[in-house]
Amino acid sequence: MKAIVITEPGGPEVLQLREVEDPKIKDDEVLIRIAATAVNRADTLQRQGRHPPPKGDSEYPGLECSGIVEAVGKNVHRWKIGDQVCALVGGGGYAEKVAVPAAQVLPVPPGVSLQDAASFPEVACTVWSTVFMMSHLSKGETFLVHGGSSGIGTFAIQLAKYHGIKVFITAGSEEKLAACKDLGADVCINYKTEDFVSRVKEETGGKGVNVILDNIGGSYLQRNLESLNFDGRLFIIGFMGGLVAEINLGSVFAKRLTVQAAGLRSRSPENKALIVSEVEKNVWPAIAAGKIKPVVYKYFPLGEAVEAHQLIESSKHIGKIVLLVS
Repeated sequence: MKAIVITEPGGPEVLQLREVEDPKIKDDEVLIRIAATAVNRADTLQRQGRHPPPKGDSEYPGLECSGIVEAVGKNVHRWKIGDQVCALVGGGGYAEKVAVPAAQVLPVPPGVSLQDAASFPEVACTVWSTVFMMSHLSKGETFLVHGGSSGIGTFAIQLAKYHGIKVFITAGSEEKLAACKDLGADVCINYKTEDFVSRVKEETGGKGVNVILDNIGGSYLQRNLESLNFDGRLFIIGFMGGLVAEINLGSVFAKRLTVQAAGLRSRSPENKALIVSEVEKNVWPAIAAGKIKPVVYKYFPLGEAVEAHQLIESSKHIGKIVLLVS
């Protein structure tokens, strides 16, 4: 099969399309002939040598995919050859085929094309597990997501609105703010021209929001704490603003705040299986009802992975970037 290989740690130019061996499936896995995969920030970190795949997973980049089941292991009963599916993978999405644990496979949601289905597994599993399963965001609460125009952000806006939540976002351009508004965001803050803490306080009568989903990390930590209401929950999923910060613990103490952080890729197979099951139960119906739509900025052929990485690192996109494989 063909796959995108990282020839050495470095910039986008180290990605090359090469002939490699087909994956072999285990008894509890399915083999998917990939139709499409999506580009994630984690892929760029892997390319730089900073985010290796979990032991046993494919060395090729790509954390999600969609396609057709081509073979099933002897212990797999739900899926059969010919099924249209999408999947959360630990690696290997940038290829023509991938072996995936059967418990990490999802049906293509009704009304969604096979290609666009590749844009859902990573964001759906990330947002549901962090914001809803762990931070317990619920109807009537308020929610701030940084990077509202990202793949995570555009999905989080739609899912939160589906659950009756007031959504605040930050983004860095008028075009991105407008896109977030169109998806249902209630309060759109330009972080380049406004102080998000002041705006959040202003919009909540001085209280702050209930939950924040943050991909910035260090440089936003203290300001995030200041933006939370009593019993507020901060969930950190990225470190684009650095790993180190100094904070005043007084606000954490006085407001009974919870600070959590987690990635998706490094979780155990059992934990991933639980998340995927919860996503199918709680998120897939919203997609099937047309309440959450795929937001794809651009499609590239697999052979143009270099250009796709250049685009995601430019941060000029809104939503997801998809690589079409077959």
